[in-house]
Amino acid sequence: MTEAERPGLLRRAGRGLAGGTKRTLHRQLGGAQRARVVVILACVLGLSAADASTVGASATELRDGLHISNTDIGLLVAVTSLVAALATLPFGVLADRVRRTWVLGGVIVMWGAAMLWSASVGDFGELLLARVFLGAVTAAAGPLVASLIGDYFHPSERGRIYGFILAGELLGAGFGFAVTGDIATLSWRAAFVILALPAFVLAFLVFRLPEPARGGRGVLVAEPGTRGATEAPEAGEEEPGQTDAQRLAEERGIVPDPELTSHPDPQRMNLIEAVKHVLAVRTNLILIGASACAYYFLAGVQTFGSQFAKQQYDINQALANLLLLVVGIGAVGGVLLGGALGDRLLRRGYLNGRIMVSAVAALLAVALFAPALLTRSALDAVPFLIFAVLFLSAQNPPLDAARLDIMPPYLWGRAEAVRTFLRGIAQALAPLLFGAVSDHVFGGGRSGLQWTFVVMLIPLLASAYLLFKALRTYPRDVASAAAISVEPRRTWDWPEEQPQPQE
Repeated sequence: MTEAERPGLLRRAGRGLAGGTKRTLHRQLGGAQRARVVVILACVLGLSAADASTVGASATELRDGLHISNTDIGLLVAVTSLVAALATLPFGVLADRVRRTWVLGGVIVMWGAAMLWSASVGDFGELLLARVFLGAVTAAAGPLVASLIGDYFHPSERGRIYGFILAGELLGAGFGFAVTGDIATLSWRAAFVILALPAFVLAFLVFRLPEPARGGRGVLVAEPGTRGATEAPEAGEEEPGQTDAQRLAEERGIVPDPELTSHPDPQRMNLIEAVKHVLAVRTNLILIGASACAYYFLAGVQTFGSQFAKQQYDINQALANLLLLVVGIGAVGGVLLGGALGDRLLRRGYLNGRIMVSAVAALLAVALFAPALLTRSALDAVPFLIFAVLFLSAQNPPLDAARLDIMPPYLWGRAEAVRTFLRGIAQALAPLLFGAVSDHVFGGGRSGLQWTFVVMLIPLLASAYLLFKALRTYPRDVASAAAISVEPRRTWDWPEEQPQPQE
């Protein structure tokens, strides 16, 4: 092969790889239209995660450039998360009331502007202000994406679809660590600019998405011969808008909770009534607590993971980012595996399948993180880290799908907003507490971060405990959501002794 022929061969190979990837996505996701929706929603979460990860990957450069400490870095991330948590409530109301694709596209434009602002600041105070604005507009992603997923895709495959979309979030976080983190070694300002430019293209694509009909009745039909078509039930097999979990609960005679079904019509609830209903669902409270504990730990990893890897394993920035990228492969595998496994168990008649997958995964994550945090060898740590992160991420898709099963469709946006608000408080506290504990409790340096991460495994263990508790409450809350969704004002004749959930 001559030098002149080589570029053409590389271009053909690249086009062949891109074409093969495209065909695989279409086959796995149910066709071109459905794949387009999944990829765009994955990019929305990915862009948000990339920005959050970039702050952690650029921590050393930010400290040197702005003359700040670990506690200041933690404060920077904490304030962004806290503002995002507060702003998510009004976006949850919008998600249940207005055209979601237009709102989401509009706020992504503001994301790009906020990132450019972050790149141009002159001191820490101005950067903090820019991040506050960014946190306010990124709050839209959680409730809007959750509501759209519920209406775009059939209940039987929501866990698997969530897996693909959350994989985009993880790839975005990996991009923030490995790519913009390396760019930040040259200029942390350039790292923020690199993230700002794709935001405007993504906003244009989101604006062009079709708005699905609400109530789970606007499902995108999978093309014949694709995986989505083979997993969806036959027409007439279940009631419109009814999920597989709700059908199983009905078949087993699980009686709804009278306190939940006595609430007003979800379509007419104001924000206060909606929040009261969301917090009255016991399983939802448990899942929020479990999610908050897991994301608390994850927020600490995003902020200080690169710095921990450099100090604990005595490697440079490039190798630290490469290590986190390799570990991220396990996270992507986890979300794809967890979502699909939860769906499969549910289709086979195991009502608690999604919750059980999440609970077991959370427990295994704790067991595998411990040896990885105690060793000083990067080679010894890698296998433990890969599988620990795999199980940590595997719990999220089935939980996200399960939350849609225990909430009426017209509350999906506000329910996700409440969850994101409470989870966001935990995420906001995590970087600040990780930094403060590292600096002031364990004396800073390598050992300070190491023992901080070890102590912070306790919230992960609490997450597993809560998920096992949810196995008892989930079936009845599923039945209650089905009763409200089908007939919001139905009057139930309650037996004196209600049957216990059966598996």
